[in-house]
Amino acid sequence: MSTSNEDVTRATAATEAEMAPQPVPINVYEASEALVVVAPLPAVTAADVQVEVHAGPPATLRFWAHVRSSGNRQYLVHEWEYGGYERQFELPDGFGGAVEATLNNGQLVVRVLRGEPVDATVTPS
Repeated sequence: MSTSNEDVTRATAATEAEMAPQPVPINVYEASEALVVVAPLPAVTAADVQVEVHAGPPATLRFWAHVRSSGNRQYLVHEWEYGGYERQFELPDGFGGAVEATLNNGQLVVRVLRGEPVDATVTPS
């Protein structure tokens, strides 16, 4: 039995979808000295997370996390994928100085201080 190009394309797309990081919803607010970004990251540890600020232009914040696989299971309900998380967005003008990050109870909090954008990478504490 031969495999058609369509079969290969479908299988490749399915595999890529399984490997692609999941988008992360965020809440962002402005505090007196920083832009604060809050995001849910269930099932990860601080060592699994990287946070980057790129000076740009435009200045951007990016974070991603790796999630350890649960192995093969026969799910009755399967609404949440194991895999990575990732989010990137442009920072407003005036933000991009030092970056601080914490991860507690599955919630990532990133503070991007006011200032000229600089390249920075941190792991949450």
